[in-house]
Amino acid sequence: MDEVIVRRRDDGALELRVNGVFVMDDLETTSERLLANTALDTGARDVLVGGLGLGFTTRELLASAVVDRVVVAELHGEIVGRMRDGTIPGADLLDDPRLDVVVGDVRDVVSAQPRASFDAILLDVDNGPDFLVHDENAAVYREGFVATCAARLRTTGLLAIWSMADSDAVRALLEAHFDEVTVESVDVRLQGRDECYWILAGRRPRRSAIVPT
Repeated sequence: MDEVIVRRRDDGALELRVNGVFVMDDLETTSERLLANTALDTGARDVLVGGLGLGFTTRELLASAVVDRVVVAELHGEIVGRMRDGTIPGADLLDDPRLDVVVGDVRDVVSAQPRASFDAILLDVDNGPDFLVHDENAAVYREGFVATCAARLRTTGLLAIWSMADSDAVRALLEAHFDEVTVESVDVRLQGRDECYWILAGRRPRRSAIVPT
């Protein structure tokens, strides 16, 4: 369990697997980059990202001169280490002074942040509520953690969640905690198959719905 594998496939793509489950590769990164642009389109300057992966969301954020600070929560220290030693391209990202990578559970990392300290929180820590790599990550898609995220966002802040599939439950949580909810599907070509990924987002947290956390 918790085994992290980075491998070079026969088609030349770099692939990341955790617990034997495909997480992502560097051939199809449309949805990871879109997740970042969902925040950039709002003018976000301070962003927290759940999940480093192969670094494409983080790279897209840091490519913007508008971004002042990116905090990344990554559960697997091995991924950070393999990026540092060049197994995963991205050592240049780790050297960016705007980036702070924290090895730990995203729930703990978010909870440790001051209230109203981020313009956007982007979550790509698992495959979505119905296709979990880690059973413990089910809590990421539940009421308590969504409320915690909302409390860490500024008035016009954004919470965006990457998922393998649309989720009525996640939509309902976002609608309960944010004034504006958007759902975007992303058509991708994954290892010869047509797939559809999803970005579910809420903007402008409702202070009346936030409990002290």
